[in-house]
Amino acid sequence: MSRMVGALVLAASLAACEPIDIDDGGGGGGGGNVLFTKGFVFVRGENIYVADDDGDPNNPKRLTTTGGASQPAVSPNGRSIVFVHQAGTGTELQTVPTDGSAAPSTLFSSGAAGCTNCGNFRYPTFNPAGNVIVFALTRGGSNFALGRVNADGSGFQVLTNEPGTSFGAPSFFPDGQSVLAPAGSSSTQLTQLARVPLTGGAVTSVANNLGNEVLWVVNRAVVSPDGRQVALDGRLSSGGSRIFVGSLSPYSPPTRVTEHPGESGAQDTFPSWMGTGQVGFLSNAGGATNIYRVSIPATTVGPGTLLVPSAGDPAYGGT
Repeated sequence: MSRMVGALVLAASLAACEPIDIDDGGGGGGGGNVLFTKGFVFVRGENIYVADDDGDPNNPKRLTTTGGASQPAVSPNGRSIVFVHQAGTGTELQTVPTDGSAAPSTLFSSGAAGCTNCGNFRYPTFNPAGNVIVFALTRGGSNFALGRVNADGSGFQVLTNEPGTSFGAPSFFPDGQSVLAPAGSSSTQLTQLARVPLTGGAVTSVANNLGNEVLWVVNRAVVSPDGRQVALDGRLSSGGSRIFVGSLSPYSPPTRVTEHPGESGAQDTFPSWMGTGQVGFLSNAGGATNIYRVSIPATTVGPGTLLVPSAGDPAYGGT
């Protein structure tokens, strides 16, 4: 993939825990001649696109055309995408193959049997084996629980039952037996990190606070491929957000890895690990929302590596 360098100069603010709305602009349109195996999946104009590492980031492949899509994730083998689809007043999880060989299909809907009072699906993600999806959902209240469903739509189960706690985007530990998730008293105050087992067992605390700089997690906290680190998008007291990385084993408060002097309101969000030494993330640099990359552990000040232009809700994956 050709790489471009862009300044991380940001003007607009991001609402916490909400995807950025990206204008389609007519670009992409079913392009992308490289078969997707590994790279970014993202949203543009409320449709799902993929950009393979070996493809042209200016000509991504569009996988959906009807809109209403957000928060995609790619399966570990790179063959399938799961995403949230707005269906009328409800939400559902849909899947679509990355090669564009079939239209999206509904995996699980908020009106499904066994999902009483379910709604507001968010942040689906595959387990390392690719046969289970964990996601956030509401159950009649304003706080979010975590649920799981098999990749064929069967076996739905609620994993958390803590009405006083809201959970954010889940991220699997390498063994696939549990997920890391931001947690807090409300969906906009995710000030802790929790470990949630797939068995529905007891939730355990990983961190009760996120350090002096981070007020809360904006969108997600993700486990590194080796399970030793966490990357998160931390809200600052200035109203901006930055990407932070810290140790998970043992846990230590994360430190900034992106910085923009003179841009206190700059927004860096939606981190994804690209191996153990690189993190991809979203920034609305120069008035356009793009995907960038930084190397770990050094802090990137000013320009970063621009990977994919005009994107939203990115996630990295495949093999």
